[in-house]
This record gives sequence, C-alpha cells and structure tokens, in this order.
Amino acid sequence: MRGEFTRIYSAALQGVEALEVEIEVNEGGGEMNVVIVGLPDAAVRESRDRVQTAIDNSGFKGLQGRCTVNLAPADVRKEGPSFDLPIAIGMIGNRTEGLDRRRFEEFCIVGELALNGGLRPVKGILSIAQEARARGRRALIVPKDNALEASVVAGIEVYGVASLREAFDLAAGFTSLFPQPHRTMADFAAQHVYDIDFQDVKGQSMVKRAAEVAVAGGHNMLFVGPPGTGKSMIAKRIATIMPTMTELEAVEVTKIHSICGLLTSREAFLTLRPYRAPHHTISDAGLLGGGTNPNPGEVSLAHFGLLFLDELPEFRRSTLEVLRQPLEDGKVTISRAVGTMTFPANFMLVAAMNPCPCGYFGDLKRECRCNPMTIQRYRQRISGPLLDRIDLHVEVPLVEFRDLAKADGGETSATIRQRVEAARAIQVARFQGQKNVTSNSAMTPRLMKQHCQIDKAAHDILERAMNELNFSARAHDRILKVARTLADLEAKENIDEVHLLEAINYRTLDRSLLG
Repeated sequence: MRGEFTRIYSAALQGVEALEVEIEVNEGGGEMNVVIVGLPDAAVRESRDRVQTAIDNSGFKGLQGRCTVNLAPADVRKEGPSFDLPIAIGMIGNRTEGLDRRRFEEFCIVGELALNGGLRPVKGILSIAQEARARGRRALIVPKDNALEASVVAGIEVYGVASLREAFDLAAGFTSLFPQPHRTMADFAAQHVYDIDFQDVKGQSMVKRAAEVAVAGGHNMLFVGPPGTGKSMIAKRIATIMPTMTELEAVEVTKIHSICGLLTSREAFLTLRPYRAPHHTISDAGLLGGGTNPNPGEVSLAHFGLLFLDELPEFRRSTLEVLRQPLEDGKVTISRAVGTMTFPANFMLVAAMNPCPCGYFGDLKRECRCNPMTIQRYRQRISGPLLDRIDLHVEVPLVEFRDLAKADGGETSATIRQRVEAARAIQVARFQGQKNVTSNSAMTPRLMKQHCQIDKAAHDILERAMNELNFSARAHDRILKVARTLADLEAKENIDEVHLLEAINYRTLDRSLLG
C-alpha cells in the first residue's frame, strides 16, 4: 500500500550557524512503529515518544501503521529536541484528508513539545531565523518564548505559537495569526543600560588611565596588586567604556548566547558588550569550548566583550595555555569525532593577580609572609609566551583614605567612552580595507612598519629599554602598538617620545614577574 508523504523544513545547529534540514515523513501500513533516520542523536530519537503522546493529547488522529521520518542531509548529525514540532506536524498532515501539504514547505518550523501538546523554547533561534531567510522560507514558526529573539531578523515573518494545535492550524492554513513585529537593535538597546559606572571607582587614576588606553586600542591587560585595591571592581567596569556594539556585532554575540541557552524571553537580544569572569577551577573545555558535541566556551561567550581572569596564577597552567590560539586568531577551532567546529572568540583579556601568594609583597604597610622561592614559583605559573600576549601590565596600589572620602570617583563611563570611540574611529579609518584588522592591537608586522614609525630620539629610548629590561621581540611590538594607541587618543599622527615612555612603563613588570 502506498503511504502518505509530507515534507517539512526545519534547521540544525552547526557551531554558531544553522543548516536547513528537510524532514520527510512517510506513513503506511504494517506494524505501528515510528522510525527516525538521518543521523539523529538520543534526544531526537526520543522525540518519537514525545511526539506521539503530544499528538494524542492534542486531539489529533493517532498512529495507524509504520511511520518513517527522514532527516536530510543524512550525513549531518541532528541534535536536541527542536525537531519535535515539525515531525509532529508532518505526522498530523499525513492523517488529515483534503490538506494541501505543499503549504508546509513555505515555513521553517522548530520547537520542543511537552506531553500535553504545549511548546517549550529551544536554543539557537537567531541562527535558525537567518538560515530560514537565506533559504527563501516565507515564515518561521517557533515557540512563543522564542518569537522575540527571532524578530530581530528582517525579511521573514515570525510566528510565536503556544501549542501543537495552534502551530498545525497556522501551517495548514486553517487559521491566521499576526506575525511578531520586527524589532531593531535600537528597540532592545533602550531597555539595556549598565548598572555600574567608572565613576564608582575612587582614586586609582593611573589604573583608570591604563584601562582607557587598553580599550582604545583593543589591548589585553594585567592588573597586579594586593587584595582590596579594586582590581575586580575596575575590571567589571571596563566593559562600560568599550565602544557601543554595532548591530552586526550584537547579532553575532546574541547567536552565541542563544546556542548556549543563556537568553531569556526578557533578554532576547544582547546590546551590551558581554562580561565573563570564569572561576579559576574552570576546565580547558569550559574555557575554550568542547564536549562530545562541541559547544562554545567562556572565550566565545566573551566575543566582542571582556574576559576577566581573576587570580590568574591559580588557573591551571594547561588551561591558560589554551588561550594562545584565541588571543592570536580571534577564534577557536575544536576537533572531535563528530566533526570540527569553529567558534568566534574575539575578546579583550583582562587578568588580575596578587604580587605573591599572601598578596603583600612590596606593600609598605603590611608585611609579606612569603619567602623568595615561594614568590618565584607563584609568578612563574604564568608562562612567558602568555605574558607576552598581554600588552599592558599595571600595578594597582592601595587606595588612600583621602580618595575614598571623596564624593565621587571622577569621570563617568560615558565621558571616557567618547574618547575611546574617537580613537577607535581613527583606527577604523586607518585600517580600512584590511581584513580582520580594526584596532591597533591587531596590526600585522607590515602594518606596524607603515603606522608605527618613530624618530631617532624615540628609537634610542626603545633600544635602551630593550637592552636594560630584557624585553622579548613580541614585547617590542606590543610597546609600539600601545604607543600608537596613546598617540591616537591625542589625535596625533606621529608617535612622540612621551607616548613611547608611557607604553614602556606598561611593560616593566615583565622582568619581575618572570623572576
């Protein structure tokens, strides 16, 4: 006996992108059974029980014979419960007489089913909406809690539904709904503001200056100082002086957080730069990303934002070493048996550490209890190659009482951010047409030769510093890049001696940290 056949379109996640999946549902005679093929994972295979129960509880006709569900392309692994809804609609379509099943092909459909026929939200909706639009689908049917996130994508209608019955009636043309209104980044930005500000930080004018320089050029930085000096407090506020995200950046950041299931119906689109501060006990996979089916790690969740590593020497050395690739390339590539995934990881690294295990080495008011060997071992937990990739090393002293007693901490984040954005605008214009280079920190050797020229007096200062402080070749390049940023903050075309001296001052911890 010839079976009934329905074709539905959905999508599978691959890294931070989505791939359209064609779902073929065929029902015929024989023993009642549901078979799902096309490289499904355990969650997809289990959907046959969820789907059939949800169909029964929604009042639709039950299974009459053998049902085969094919997920194509068959060589791409299908993960998660997001195929529940399209599979169920395909089954119901086969059992509904007089239905034009070709209507289903206009939609991309995703959603997890509850046993009562309700719908639960799924991950990665923003990526799925972009893929559906690229494939020419007229509309997207998603759980109601996912509709706001998908509405950011222009050029495709988004329908948020609450149940299997509502989704089927909409796809079959038995009812009509108003699509979710399209939302722009500005709609979400009005709802999101930082609840912290650089004005909260009292004293530490030199540290704030260093933070401004770091953000202006996209440089990584390391705070070194005793406990209670405000290292963590300042680090949390660095994101507030970073340039406002563009819509393209916001979309990319939101996609990563969506895939990790970190979005909510209240916060469906991210407009503020992310701030991530993993604990020092984090694993390599947690920081870099990984797992059997690779997922983004903290470095990707900090994409276009800030990754703060407090108590840097307490992190396992192997964990810190995996930071080298994303710091250099701005992305992470993870290879597993199921395939190779590449996740974006273009972040600003801010780290903090004590000068010694007890925290008071060099403190004029409190005595250090550590012996020289203990201090050396503690500092050498940070490898030289990693330290070379951190452009600014900043000493954070104790705050004086007179500074704490002041009514405010000085300039606001908005004021500092204006200067940062002005410096970044200079850099964007300078590197126009250069692939993957938008800030001074990303300059290649060729670009450095072109934009980091110094005169004879400045050259002599740099040569003396290199010889006396034993800087590495990479540190030499970092100094020039930071000096270029200092000149940009003053809107000067040439690097002056004062810029170079300040940049060198941000590297003087190299020798002491390496013992």
